[in-house]
Amino acid sequence: MGDNVKRLPLPSENGEIKKSTSGRLSDDGIKRTPSGKPIQTMYVLNRKGEEEDISFDQILKRIQRLSYGLHELVDPARVTQGVINGMYSGIKTCELDELAAQTCAYMATTHPDFSILAARITTDNLHKNTSDDVAEVAEALYTYKDVRGRPASLISKEVYDFILLHKDRLNKEIDYTRDFNYDYFGFKTLERSYLLRINNKIIERPQHLLMRVSIGIHIDDIDKALETYHLMSQKYFTHATPTLFNSGTPRPQMSSCFLLSMKADSIEGIFETLKQCALISKTAGGIGVAVQDIRGQNSYIRGTNGISNGLVPMLRVFNDTARYVDQGGGKRKGSFAVYIEPWHSDIFEFLDLRKNHGKEELRARDLFYAVWVPDLFMKRVKENKNWTLMCPNECPGLSETWGEEFEKLYTKYEEENMGKKTVLAQDLWFAILQSQIETGVPYMLYKDSCNAKSNQKNLGTIKCSNLCCEIIEYTSPDEVAVCNLASIALCKFVDLEKKIQFQKLYEITKIITRNLD
Repeated sequence: MGDNVKRLPLPSENGEIKKSTSGRLSDDGIKRTPSGKPIQTMYVLNRKGEEEDISFDQILKRIQRLSYGLHELVDPARVTQGVINGMYSGIKTCELDELAAQTCAYMATTHPDFSILAARITTDNLHKNTSDDVAEVAEALYTYKDVRGRPASLISKEVYDFILLHKDRLNKEIDYTRDFNYDYFGFKTLERSYLLRINNKIIERPQHLLMRVSIGIHIDDIDKALETYHLMSQKYFTHATPTLFNSGTPRPQMSSCFLLSMKADSIEGIFETLKQCALISKTAGGIGVAVQDIRGQNSYIRGTNGISNGLVPMLRVFNDTARYVDQGGGKRKGSFAVYIEPWHSDIFEFLDLRKNHGKEELRARDLFYAVWVPDLFMKRVKENKNWTLMCPNECPGLSETWGEEFEKLYTKYEEENMGKKTVLAQDLWFAILQSQIETGVPYMLYKDSCNAKSNQKNLGTIKCSNLCCEIIEYTSPDEVAVCNLASIALCKFVDLEKKIQFQKLYEITKIITRNLD
């Protein structure tokens, strides 16, 4: 900034900028009011730590430069005035950029294009603080050391070597202008959780992230890696969060969904399953776990000649594990969905676990809950008949059967008076509905339909779905079902004539499927 730039006076109490017309220079060179009081002026600290004068015009020009193509309601002068009102003397330039972005974000209620401007300001600020050389970024991430000086590489050696080998082509292909295509919320989400950091300073740009992910998927094929990069950066599709978190890193766990069954109805089996859930959550996996094989409350324990406390205390331990072992080391909360069948003797206590009222020791509000419903239950509801609650320890095999086989076994246990309690099926049904109204859970999936339509039914009975209830796969104590996810932006395949480009959709879907494999 030149010597002719005027310092701005500090804003008054009401936030207005008052230009002094009567100020004069005293003998000591300080500008003073007619009464002799010094006029306070503001300065900014640049990225070198040096003081610079602040210019309204300079801030305005920068915001105008980033306002291209936006609605006329996006007034750079109005934004600049809002920035000036929120400034203080000695503010850093990076903080000034963040203030400008936040000012725009607050104005997004006026017009959504303010959010785009906020993202552009934030992106421009990130670009000033990060390298535009792919190899230089990779070098910083690979050679990183922790606070004790131990090597703690943030990208794998294979990815690092690949980048060095192809650095010229990668630098030629990467397009940083695409970083400006995110809105403010999307960019801040990337900034908060996805972009890699060193000592809490962001090192990656969004394009570096997408390039790292693409290379991690296609480590031996530069052409396919660049193909994936360009499609993701142009927003045709995106891979799921675990892939974005972990691809290209020393622990490249890229799967999203994990389906588990309890290993055994024992202390060893329960805590082995808990450990498995914790390790999956550590690397950003979402979990669905079936617990209908765990004995209910007051059920006999042969090993200790005691009685069981049931599902609730166990699920509170799972609840605390989900809170403690978050995904990616603080990037995202751990998420477990717990599945149970409606014949389980603890079903009513299960339905209350997420409610806001009641005894705290009977609540586990950080888990998600689901009911794995057999057709027989719905028949009993429709006919307003009785429904018998059973303990899996005393009535084994119910979770391993479905359809007619389940109905025969269930009615056999009823006839033998093996149940713990008998209720009206509609009473349980209305308890499920009441819980859904209050808490949004349990989710409901239909056991017989899921098994009848699955192409994995030859493996055995499917006992649960995943965290989001969209994956149906076989799982057992020795088999964890896994699924990889990606999302396609269908709007990108609609042309200006409002016709869907099916051939292009087919081609890109094929690429995505290959990536997921």
